Amino acid sequence: MTPPDTLVPFLTAKGSLTALLEQKAGQPLRVQIIYEGHQPIDFYHKKLLNLPLHRPALAWVREVLLFGNETKAWVRAKSIFPIDSLSGNAKRLRHLKNTPIGYVMFKKNRQLPHKRTIFFDEYWGRNTVYDWHRRQILVQEIFLAM
Repeated sequence: MTPPDTLVPFLTAKGSLTALLEQKAGQPLRVQIIYEGHQPIDFYHKKLLNLPLHRPALAWVREVLLFGNETKAWVRAKSIFPIDSLSGNAKRLRHLKNTPIGYVMFKKNRQLPHKRTIFFDEYWGRNTVYDWHRRQILVQEIFLAM
Protein backbone atom coordinates (compact mmCIF):
# COMPACT_ATOMS: atom_id res chain seq x y z
CA MET A 1 0.00 0.00 0.00
CA THR A 2 1.31 3.43 -0.93
CA PRO A 3 0.42 6.71 0.80
CA PRO A 4 -1.39 9.38 -1.20
CA ASP A 5 0.94 11.79 -3.03
CA THR A 6 -0.37 14.72 -0.99
CA LEU A 7 0.73 13.03 2.26
CA VAL A 8 4.22 11.88 1.19
CA PRO A 9 5.96 15.23 1.91
CA PHE A 10 4.60 15.18 5.48
CA LEU A 11 5.48 11.53 6.09
CA THR A 12 9.03 11.96 4.82
CA ALA A 13 9.85 15.49 6.06
CA LYS A 14 13.36 15.66 7.48
CA GLY A 15 12.80 18.92 9.37
CA SER A 16 10.00 20.23 11.55
CA LEU A 17 6.56 18.82 10.80
CA THR A 18 5.17 21.77 12.80
CA ALA A 19 6.68 24.21 10.29
CA LEU A 20 5.28 22.26 7.33
CA LEU A 21 1.81 22.09 8.83
CA GLU A 22 1.84 25.80 9.68
CA GLN A 23 2.91 26.59 6.13
CA LYS A 24 -0.04 24.53 4.83
CA ALA A 25 -2.46 26.17 7.28
CA GLY A 26 -1.17 29.71 6.79
CA GLN A 27 -1.32 30.19 10.56
CA PRO A 28 0.11 28.75 13.80
CA LEU A 29 -1.05 25.28 14.80
CA ARG A 30 -3.56 24.90 17.59
CA VAL A 31 -2.60 22.20 20.09
CA GLN A 32 -5.19 20.35 22.16
CA ILE A 33 -3.73 18.20 24.93
CA ILE A 34 -5.30 14.74 25.25
CA TYR A 35 -2.93 13.36 27.90
CA GLU A 36 0.21 14.38 29.74
CA GLY A 37 1.85 12.30 32.43
CA HIS A 38 4.06 9.39 33.39
CA GLN A 39 3.52 6.02 31.73
CA PRO A 40 5.48 2.79 31.54
CA ILE A 41 7.05 2.29 28.12
CA ASP A 42 5.55 -0.75 26.39
CA PHE A 43 7.52 -3.40 24.50
CA TYR A 44 6.82 -1.93 21.04
CA HIS A 45 8.04 1.55 22.00
CA LYS A 46 11.06 0.15 23.87
CA LYS A 47 12.10 -1.57 20.62
CA LEU A 48 11.79 1.69 18.70
CA LEU A 49 13.81 3.54 21.35
CA ASN A 50 16.39 0.75 21.51
CA LEU A 51 15.85 0.32 25.26
CA PRO A 52 16.37 -2.94 27.19
CA LEU A 53 13.22 -4.93 26.40
CA HIS A 54 12.87 -6.87 29.66
CA ARG A 55 13.58 -4.03 32.05
CA PRO A 56 10.81 -1.67 33.21
CA ALA A 57 11.14 1.85 31.83
CA LEU A 58 9.15 4.97 32.61
CA ALA A 59 8.50 7.92 30.30
CA TRP A 60 6.84 11.30 30.28
CA VAL A 61 4.14 10.93 27.60
CA ARG A 62 2.32 13.75 25.86
CA GLU A 63 -0.56 13.09 23.47
CA VAL A 64 -2.05 15.98 21.50
CA LEU A 65 -4.27 16.82 18.57
CA LEU A 66 -2.89 19.32 16.07
CA PHE A 67 -5.28 21.61 14.23
CA GLY A 68 -4.43 23.66 11.14
CA ASN A 69 -6.98 26.07 9.72
CA GLU A 70 -9.94 23.68 10.04
CA THR A 71 -12.15 22.49 12.89
CA LYS A 72 -11.10 18.85 12.36
CA ALA A 73 -7.72 17.78 13.76
CA TRP A 74 -5.04 17.12 11.16
CA VAL A 75 -2.67 15.06 13.30
CA ARG A 76 -2.72 13.03 16.50
CA ALA A 77 0.77 13.11 18.00
CA LYS A 78 2.26 11.13 20.85
CA SER A 79 5.66 12.09 22.27
CA ILE A 80 7.50 9.63 24.50
CA PHE A 81 10.34 11.06 26.57
CA PRO A 82 12.14 8.33 28.54
CA ILE A 83 12.69 9.69 32.07
CA ASP A 84 16.46 9.34 31.66
CA SER A 85 16.30 11.72 28.68
CA LEU A 86 14.60 14.51 30.65
CA SER A 87 17.71 16.03 32.18
CA GLY A 88 19.52 19.30 31.57
CA ASN A 89 17.92 21.48 28.90
CA ALA A 90 15.51 18.66 28.02
CA LYS A 91 13.59 19.19 31.29
CA ARG A 92 11.51 21.83 29.52
CA LEU A 93 9.93 19.13 27.33
CA ARG A 94 7.85 18.17 30.35
CA HIS A 95 6.31 21.65 30.39
CA LEU A 96 5.29 22.27 26.78
CA LYS A 97 1.61 22.91 27.55
CA ASN A 98 0.01 24.07 24.26
CA THR A 99 3.34 24.70 22.51
CA PRO A 100 4.05 22.48 19.51
CA ILE A 101 7.10 20.29 20.22
CA GLY A 102 8.63 21.39 16.91
CA TYR A 103 9.13 24.91 18.32
CA VAL A 104 11.50 23.50 20.95
CA MET A 105 13.18 20.62 19.15
CA PHE A 106 13.91 22.45 15.88
CA LYS A 107 14.66 25.87 17.36
CA LYS A 108 18.41 25.67 16.68
CA ASN A 109 18.59 22.89 14.08
CA ARG A 110 16.44 22.60 10.97
CA GLN A 111 17.16 18.87 10.89
CA LEU A 112 17.94 16.40 13.64
CA PRO A 113 19.46 12.93 13.42
CA HIS A 114 16.60 10.45 13.41
CA LYS A 115 15.33 6.98 12.55
CA ARG A 116 11.85 6.79 11.03
CA THR A 117 9.30 4.15 10.16
CA ILE A 118 6.14 4.87 8.20
CA PHE A 119 3.06 2.77 8.89
CA PHE A 120 -0.58 2.36 7.95
CA ASP A 121 -3.17 1.26 10.51
CA GLU A 122 -6.49 2.80 9.44
CA TYR A 123 -4.54 6.09 9.00
CA TRP A 124 -1.03 6.82 7.72
CA GLY A 125 1.51 7.64 10.37
CA ARG A 126 5.15 7.77 11.24
CA ASN A 127 7.30 6.87 14.23
CA THR A 128 10.41 8.99 14.51
CA VAL A 129 13.14 8.51 17.10
CA TYR A 130 15.09 11.76 17.28
CA ASP A 131 18.54 12.20 18.69
CA TRP A 132 18.06 15.55 20.42
CA HIS A 133 21.10 16.68 22.39
CA ARG A 134 22.15 13.00 22.65
CA ARG A 135 18.75 12.06 24.07
CA GLN A 136 16.40 9.59 22.39
CA ILE A 137 12.88 10.99 21.95
CA LEU A 138 10.09 9.17 20.14
CA VAL A 139 7.43 11.15 18.33
CA GLN A 140 4.54 9.31 16.70
CA GLU A 141 2.31 11.24 14.33
CA ILE A 142 -0.91 9.89 12.84
CA PHE A 143 -2.33 11.91 9.96
CA LEU A 144 -6.08 12.14 10.45
CA ALA A 145 -7.37 14.63 7.88
CA MET A 146 -5.18 16.38 5.36
